[in-house]
Amino acid sequence: MQKNDLSTDENLKLSVLLLKSIPMAKRHNYKNLSIWKLGLEIAFNVSDIIKKFPEIERFALSDQMNRCSISIPSNIAEGSARSQKSFKYYVNIAMGSSFELGTQLLIAKHRAYITEAEFEMIEAKIEHFQRMASGFQNQF
Repeated sequence: MQKNDLSTDENLKLSVLLLKSIPMAKRHNYKNLSIWKLGLEIAFNVSDIIKKFPEIERFALSDQMNRCSISIPSNIAEGSARSQKSFKYYVNIAMGSSFELGTQLLIAKHRAYITEAEFEMIEAKIEHFQRMASGFQNQF
């Protein structure tokens, strides 16, 4: 039987079978990763807090904090679709964003944009994320 003799459905089924037989690199489903869930929670917390910042900070500190916090779970998600070696790199980028966010939170606290309780709550989550990220990287 020549390839031209197969129907479109048969060609599709054959292609799927061939693809399934090719081993693929291990990928993580980022939505199942605790580290991604915690990063997303941090991003949500930051988003809620910066809504209370003064208008003058709209395109300054609050914008930086927003981008930083979004970077944390986003890099975990992006890295999960890559090779193990690349994934470790993206976890490292997320970790760097978490340290940057911690610095920005200190500035926000100094400027009295956030309360001590808000600072401590997010700082504790960031530190937990950093411990998880370190442990995650050591798996590779």
